[in-house]
Formats: sequence, C-alpha cells, structure tokens
Amino acid sequence: MALRPVQVNIKARDSSAAGRFWAQALGWHLFEPGVTTYVGPTSKFVWPDPTTLGINVVPVPDAKTAAKNSAHLDLATTSAAHQAGLVARLRALGATPVDIGQGDVPWTVLADPEGNEFCVLEPRETYRDVGPIARIVVDCADPQAMAGFWDEATDWTLREVTGDRAVLRSPRDLGPYLEFVRTSEATPPSGRVHLDLRPYPGDDKAADVATLRALGATDLDLGQGDVSWTCLSDPEGHPFCVLAA
Repeated sequence: MALRPVQVNIKARDSSAAGRFWAQALGWHLFEPGVTTYVGPTSKFVWPDPTTLGINVVPVPDAKTAAKNSAHLDLATTSAAHQAGLVARLRALGATPVDIGQGDVPWTVLADPEGNEFCVLEPRETYRDVGPIARIVVDCADPQAMAGFWDEATDWTLREVTGDRAVLRSPRDLGPYLEFVRTSEATPPSGRVHLDLRPYPGDDKAADVATLRALGATDLDLGQGDVSWTCLSDPEGHPFCVLAA
C-alpha cells in the first residue's frame, strides 16, 4: 500500500474567502477548479503538488462549533522579525488571536476568518526547509498508537516516536511534517481540518481502503452520499479521506 497525503482539507462556509486568506497568508496561489477552492505554491494549477501539501477549502453550510479543532496548521518562520511581521500581516488579513490555554509560549496562536486555529511558530531549525507550512498537528491520546497506524497507512517515513509525539514526513524530505501530539485534555476529533490521502496511479483504491480497515480505520458517514472518495476515521476517531486514484 502506498497512499500518500496530498492536501490539507479545510471546511469553510465561504470557501472562496477562506481560500483567499490562506493564499495570501502563505504567499501561494488560488485556484477554483470546481466547487472547492485550492491553494498551492505554483502559479499553475498542479495537483497534487509533488513537493508539498496544498490546501483544499471545501464549502459547508455550518459554521465551526467546536471550541478547538483536533488538527491545525503551524506556520514556519526564520527569525524573530519574520515571526512578528507575519503575525502582523495575518492579523491585517483577518486572523484573530485566540486563547486555547496555551499560556506563555514563544509561538502565537491565531484563528483564520472561519475560526480555525493555527500557530505561527518561533524560528526552529527543524522547520527551516519546509516552506511556509511547518507541520500539520493532530491532538491525540496515544502518539505511539498513532505512529503505528499512520506509518502503515501512508508512504511517509516515521521520524520520531516518543511518549508525547509521533513525527512523520514525506520520504523525499520535502514539505511539512505530520505530528501527532499528546494532549492532556481530550479534544473530540473533528473533520473541520483533516488530511486527504491518494493512491498512486494504477494502485487499487478498494484494496488500500480494505487494508486501512484491517489496520483499525472505520467508515465515516458525513452525509457525503455517493462520491468517488472514501471517508474514514483512524483508530482514535480522526477523520481523513481516501481520494480516487
């Protein structure tokens, strides 16, 4: 099985406006190839991007209701001045400061105009080569269990496993990291921000989905109806989708 993460899926009432925010926030480009709004790093619509994860903003009728999403983006910076300037620019674009109990930390927690939390990190050497998105962070109860599932579920490489976090990255050492971080407070899994996976051309999507179920994934009914993708939850209940090859 060689499923690969191809995009971060973000739900929004106004997908065009949310897409514009993220395009400006990341310095990327905006495309609207259909009902969704895609944000990617190149001036041409290239999907999936071969070097990073794009953002696909999907329109939904309902506003965000959870106090905190179970997954969020962390943005990278290269200096203290860069961090301060980026925070100021994001706030001018419509981001707002939010308190999720982070306390006195060196990073800044903001929410996009739809209320989805994200962080602007202080400079960290680990994320110097990742691009504007440092990592996708998923709250979890058991990072080691998540490491076992996601290492088998995708072609990404497991980089670190401790009692507090599990870290994966593309085998090409490109783009952001995927990090499962232990949280002291239970965060109900939500699909407002989640990953989409895709088989490689020629692979058998049905067989890949069957393997995911054998690993502990469960089917998820979001009211999606008859669609070409398959909605699943990982063993802790975090939603994700397997797209058609």
